[in-house]
Amino acid sequence: MRIAVAASLLVMHASLAAACQNPPPPPAALSGSVAVVPGGDITRAWYDDPTTIYDHGILGDAIEAATLRIATAEDCDIRIAAGAGHVFEDTAPRLADLDGDGQTEVIAVRTSLTQGAQLVIYGMRSGALALLAQTPYIGQTHRWLSPIGAGDIDGDGRIEVAYIDRPHLARVLRVWRFDGADLAEAYRVPNLTNHRIGEREISGGFRICGGVTEAVVAAPDWSRVLAVQIDAGTALVRDLGPVGPGAFDRALACKG
Repeated sequence: MRIAVAASLLVMHASLAAACQNPPPPPAALSGSVAVVPGGDITRAWYDDPTTIYDHGILGDAIEAATLRIATAEDCDIRIAAGAGHVFEDTAPRLADLDGDGQTEVIAVRTSLTQGAQLVIYGMRSGALALLAQTPYIGQTHRWLSPIGAGDIDGDGRIEVAYIDRPHLARVLRVWRFDGADLAEAYRVPNLTNHRIGEREISGGFRICGGVTEAVVAAPDWSRVLAVQIDAGTALVRDLGPVGPGAFDRALACKG
């Protein structure tokens, strides 16, 4: 993951009041890596503080992030570290209200140097960014998960969060629900992927077409673009056409 060093770093302040100032613009070299959701309590999120302590390089290089940063609606620049022995191994954080409480959660991929990746959920608590929930680690170094995002994949009115577990090996779509305190797994769908080794981009994501929410992913051999919906507990997988230039963008725009 390519991380550019900001021209200057803000000093962490002891109080929230001291930290509330206009955040510096995200590094220009991180094109596409800043999550933006206007109107929420968290308006932007991005990764910072490049590190080479983890040599996986699944996203094209062995540069990952040590810090998650957010900008709040009050123009507070708030940070949280991945933690000792961890990095953020991701292209960009994702922002969504996962539990319907009106507050924005941050979805990220945090990786242990020894136990591999896990999906983590952060949110604002008492003026600070806090770790709210996490999935189990994959359990082995150099093992990764590739986020799809957040959406109501089963049409029950609740937002789920989804990723591909080991997109180059296991290739399993895993769907989880966040209840404000914990993540519980809801569904698994095999034989799907959304990333190829060494690519800087994660393909696909969630879309809403005709009122139906689907996860846009790829066939395991990268021959076809697929749309996945959960209906009454059953996965419905539709073929949207061949993989090719612009195919995922067209699918996300409901043109396939």
